[in-house]
Amino acid sequence: MAQPQPPVIEGFVPTPYIGKEEFSTKFARKVRENPFVPLGCLATAGVLTYGLIAFKQGKTRQSQLLMRARILAQGFTVAAIMGGVVIAAFKPRQQ
Repeated sequence: MAQPQPPVIEGFVPTPYIGKEEFSTKFARKVRENPFVPLGCLATAGVLTYGLIAFKQGKTRQSQLLMRARILAQGFTVAAIMGGVVIAAFKPRQQ
C-alpha cells in the first residue's frame, strides 16, 4: 500500500532539507538563520537567574529591577522571533 502524499498548498514550498538532520546541524543552521533568538534566550535566562539570586539574598530593589529587565529581554526575544518570521516570509523561495 502506497503512502498518501501530503496535500498541495499553494505558495508553500517544502523545506529543501531532505533526510534526517542531526540536532547539532539543525541547531547551527537555525542560529545562522536568526542569531538574535538564542541571544535573547540567553539574556532572559541570565537576567532571571541573577534576579532570583538577588531575591534570595534579600535585595528586593535589585531583584525588582532585574525582573523588569527580564521582561525587556523577553520582549526582545519575541521581537527577534517575529522579525525572523517576517524575513522568512519575504525571502525569495528556492525552487
